[in-house]
Amino acid sequence: MTDAAPRLSATVLLLRDAPDLQVLMVKRHYQIDFAAGALVFPGGKTNEEDASDAWDALSDGDYEGKARIARVAALREAFEESGIILARPASARGEGAALVGVDIADRLAPFREAVDRREKSFVELVKEHDLVLALDTLVHFGHWITPDMMPKRFDTHFYLAPTPPQQLATHDGRETTDAVWLSPQLALDMEASGEATIIFPTKMNLGKLAEAQSVPTAINRFRDGNVVTVLPVVGKDQNGKPCLHIPAEAGYLQTIEPLEKVENVAKR
Repeated sequence: MTDAAPRLSATVLLLRDAPDLQVLMVKRHYQIDFAAGALVFPGGKTNEEDASDAWDALSDGDYEGKARIARVAALREAFEESGIILARPASARGEGAALVGVDIADRLAPFREAVDRREKSFVELVKEHDLVLALDTLVHFGHWITPDMMPKRFDTHFYLAPTPPQQLATHDGRETTDAVWLSPQLALDMEASGEATIIFPTKMNLGKLAEAQSVPTAINRFRDGNVVTVLPVVGKDQNGKPCLHIPAEAGYLQTIEPLEKVENVAKR
């Protein structure tokens, strides 16, 4: 067992209809030391700037504390890893107002790597371009905490978000090597056939998302849902083999996963 405390993290499932429901997934770089080469949703650890009081004036949505920090991180990571920016013009802000399009995304694109490397302040970038982050577009979808025995632990919030029309997703070339739009079921089929590596929490959230057929149905179905925190615990399956157990009330398609499979993916 490790004494590592879980780091607050955030992940965003960017959605589109083309014409059926698709979710953006990025492939982790093969030199990354955790789940290298895996298909994941854009996301990562929060940083100190995500907690800045400046977001009071630079974001839409009534959120405080960790709820706001995680949402800011989700949108920052989406920008860094995919180039998608969920924001509104400061002059036309407010819940339900239109999000910026490809013109603003293209204007911000040259700053992606600098923001990722902490050479450019994300706060200042948003301010300089007269934007506000659309935190209110995020639907809280899942909350997973890495098991105690793992060497790296994360306290991760998963969010759904419709992708602004015409904005294009591209991988960053540093942490990710590809960006692909997949139906949730196709991604699951790729994992089952060995065509793709997908870690346990990602797989479970794909299965949950696959219950919806379109972006509107996904947003409406999960907007007011009760998110149950999942902290997998080590146990045994009916055959006595080590596995991870997750609570049935979390609403996922399965409640156990072989421990060997989880550890093998994490080591890649």
